[in-house]
Amino acid sequence: MSPPVLDWRHPRHWRAHARPCRYCGAPTRLRDSRSSPAHKTCAEEALACQAEEQAARWRPGTLP
Repeated sequence: MSPPVLDWRHPRHWRAHARPCRYCGAPTRLRDSRSSPAHKTCAEEALACQAEEQAARWRPGTLP
């Protein structure tokens, strides 16, 4: 499954000071929609993983 491509061009996604990415720990000036430090690629990968986990929960025959 290909990760979604997020559009982080809006200035609200940028900060003057770098902080550790919430996913990989490397410094980033980017902030996600909740103002948490996150690289765009890290956030896209996390979203793809979450989507796969949700899809797995709702496959036919997987409900208890």
